[in-house]
Amino acid sequence: MVNTKGIHAGPTLSELLLIEEVAELTRLPLSTLRFYRHRGDGGPKSFKLGNRVVYRRADVEQWIESQYHAEGVR
Repeated sequence: MVNTKGIHAGPTLSELLLIEEVAELTRLPLSTLRFYRHRGDGGPKSFKLGNRVVYRRADVEQWIESQYHAEGVR
């Protein structure tokens, strides 16, 4: 019998978002998210999983929070 307890230390599948889901969550156009990724800065952290670009929900939420603080509360 294989012990699978503790194997999944990274994000669960429900915590991974596709670029379309991030666009919907942030209300940014897909082209803007793609531009941020191409430039390598300015947007939430992303990575490739197979052939798909994915985002960790925690990274997206952290990026949103940083944008909130960068602009200052009005």
